[in-house]
Amino acid sequence: MGFSFYKNRKTDVIYWVENSGVVGEHLFSFDKEKIYNLFADYPHNLTPEEKEIFDKENPYWCDFFKGK
Repeated sequence: MGFSFYKNRKTDVIYWVENSGVVGEHLFSFDKEKIYNLFADYPHNLTPEEKEIFDKENPYWCDFFKGK
């Protein structure tokens, strides 16, 4: 199994991570080293700066998790 990294837009800071052979996981990284699991780590395991970047680049997920 291996990871591949991609950005939704060239200007994004966040890399989304594909984990070959695994379906339904939502992984992301800021540096291609530390990988976060969206449902397990957001927002409590992100630094305030990382959360701000994530929310700006991913308004859908920010809205999804509001109030949860």
